[in-house]
Amino acid sequence: MDYFQIASILIVISALFGYINVRFLKLPITIGLMLITIVFTLAIVVIGQFDDTLLQTEKAFISNINFEDLLLDVMLSFLLFAGALHTNFDQLKVQRWPILVFATIGIITSTVLVGVIMFPLLTALGFNVSFIHCLLFGALISPTDPIAVLGILKKVGAPKKLEIKIVGESLFNDGVGVVVFLTIYAIAKKPNAAIELSEIATLFIQEVGGGILLGGILGWITYRLMKSIDNYEVEVILTLAAVMGGTLLAHQFHLSAPLAMVTAGLIVGNDTIRETSMSEVTEAYVDKFWELIDVLLNTILFVMIGMEMLVLTLDLNYIYAGLIAIPIILACRYISLFFPVKLFAKKLEFVPKTTLIMTWGGLRGGISIALALSLTADMNRELFLVITYVVVIVSIVGQGLTVGPVIKGITKRYSKSEA
Repeated sequence: MDYFQIASILIVISALFGYINVRFLKLPITIGLMLITIVFTLAIVVIGQFDDTLLQTEKAFISNINFEDLLLDVMLSFLLFAGALHTNFDQLKVQRWPILVFATIGIITSTVLVGVIMFPLLTALGFNVSFIHCLLFGALISPTDPIAVLGILKKVGAPKKLEIKIVGESLFNDGVGVVVFLTIYAIAKKPNAAIELSEIATLFIQEVGGGILLGGILGWITYRLMKSIDNYEVEVILTLAAVMGGTLLAHQFHLSAPLAMVTAGLIVGNDTIRETSMSEVTEAYVDKFWELIDVLLNTILFVMIGMEMLVLTLDLNYIYAGLIAIPIILACRYISLFFPVKLFAKKLEFVPKTTLIMTWGGLRGGISIALALSLTADMNRELFLVITYVVVIVSIVGQGLTVGPVIKGITKRYSKSEA
């Protein structure tokens, strides 16, 4: 099956499921598509007990898709650029220090805490795991997914100060999380090799710092080119070229493509730069183009997440481990956010219960699954993949459906107490 056939089938399925969601369920796109795809997949499994023709066909189709490469190397750059393009740069600038701490120290703290707690727990459950592999799991499950978070926060009407913290953290912690994962992965692949701390620091600085620098250069060049002309067709293509060309450059020089795209998107989408480089017509076309890209890739991504269930090793013990991991991961996220929130609470005005809301609103998504898929067999790939999948489904469906009421309940209670 070639790429055109795979893309065509995914888009047809995504369009059909998207229509069902909008027409009947009326849920946020991430939740609706996830639920519909899971129900569809389960129906195929049930039918497969009598006639497995359709089941084997879908399994073969899913096996043809390299989810890890497709998301991390292609889709993520487009999705992060689109998300950053529509993020308020001025509000982000005000909240930059807590967001930076959440996305760096917060991710590292969560990674270590999850690894430290999951190692003895999984060992007690009878799984033969090593500590370094549990740290790998901590690294892949700690980043929150901006793709899942953005759509839900817009729909529930979260306070702007809170929304910018959650969205800003999610946009940046993806890139940092991937770098942390790759660093631990390099150590885990060569457990007996001596790896200097300086090597780890160099890798981290190169990936993170280099990615942000590349994104800044790309954003500035795109801005200057757009400012020098007034042609909406070419200007839209320039933004597309920045994402595609920038991603290729990041991969070529081993820089963080996600961080590069977030930085470039924030610069191009900055209100001040928009006023000086885009006409009203161009601005409308750029926004609509990237909104369409965002929605299209979102629908495909969450359909793929739902369909991936067919190729998992659904051992009941793995599922139990995943269910046990959910409260542990939430507790680790809460702790990793608690001290940074306390640190900045006096300098910046925080919405009441910010730590609780950010913990519950920190959804996991496709990035965690993609990183889990990159694990090797000796890293307990099947175990951690199923645990990750369980966490992601509960996160998107369970937390996603309830984060709105949680935010509204807390803000409403706060408004009454202020009155």
